[in-house]
Amino acid sequence: MTTAVAATPAPAPPGRLGQAPEPAEIQRYLAELDTWLRDRRVELDELDTAALAAGRGGEVAGDMSLALALWKAITDRYQLIFATWDGGRVLTQDRERIAGLIWGRLDGASEMPGGLAVSLPEASQLLDALTGQLRSRLALLPGAADAAARVKSLRAQLERVRDQVGLEPALTRDQAVDRLAGLLLRLDDIGERASRGADVAGLLGPLEIEATTFERDLIVGNARRRDARDQILSARELRADLEARADALRKLAEVCVTTVDPAPNNAVPDVAALGPVPVTPEEIGPYLQRLDRVSQALEVAQHRYADALAEHTALVELLDAYRAKARALGLADSADLAETERLAREVLARRPAPLAVARQLVALYQTWLDKETPR
Repeated sequence: MTTAVAATPAPAPPGRLGQAPEPAEIQRYLAELDTWLRDRRVELDELDTAALAAGRGGEVAGDMSLALALWKAITDRYQLIFATWDGGRVLTQDRERIAGLIWGRLDGASEMPGGLAVSLPEASQLLDALTGQLRSRLALLPGAADAAARVKSLRAQLERVRDQVGLEPALTRDQAVDRLAGLLLRLDDIGERASRGADVAGLLGPLEIEATTFERDLIVGNARRRDARDQILSARELRADLEARADALRKLAEVCVTTVDPAPNNAVPDVAALGPVPVTPEEIGPYLQRLDRVSQALEVAQHRYADALAEHTALVELLDAYRAKARALGLADSADLAETERLAREVLARRPAPLAVARQLVALYQTWLDKETPR
């Protein structure tokens, strides 16, 4: 069976979101990321070939598909960063844009669970973890006979896990800390056994898989919580906007009802009936959908009330235009035109004004004007 050569871990990203990295840091990161992507793709291809050769392609198909989707999404983002880098011809705003591409949400990983949105560094760590899990499951770990190397690799992985545990919310952090402590104790025990010459291969494999799964779960959980926080902020902003729109629409509806007859009878949705903005990932999605439906209802009602008022204004302006034409032709004082104009303006000035009658009177004025106009 072919032995997959493990790629080096993903390079450390420069700067942070909103901060323009130094050009030298960007150049270093791009070079290391390009090498890492090439090596990682070679490793994934070798793992895929080994899985098929061993008749275990179906067993690892899910993890392999996710790993390839992550590799593609990271590669796409690398291309955008490289294009923005433009060989080093970058101003401060260009370097800030590069920081946004590195630390912002990663698009393109459509096959990730639940449409997960992660940053480029998180996606790189997740791909490292997935590839390590695939190596363990297929027994293709480099230097499998060298227990010391595997223990060292596990220690480095658990240090990454420790960083992720620090991002856990208070409610679940203690549980994550306990799980990490358990993994570290098992690793210390394996290390001691290995130092005494014991065969620890059978103990290392399960620990490697569990550590990889734990790391992946922490990365995914942190990304989902961040996405939920963004959704909560969006929901609060949208709710405040809807409340302001609803208040303005009520005033518009009052003006419309007192100005025209018939007036639309669209109800103005009560945003308060939706309740407070939820703060859990499970509830925020449906709440955003309800906010969107309220927004659509407000838009429909606004158009109907505004259109009714606009028709009243248009009739007044049309009558003024006909009156100006009649004056220009010297026909404004015609008895029929004058009487029709008086009736039309009287109807339009009523509160509410009957639009159907107003339409007919303005049309009648146009008819009289056409009749009186010399040909």
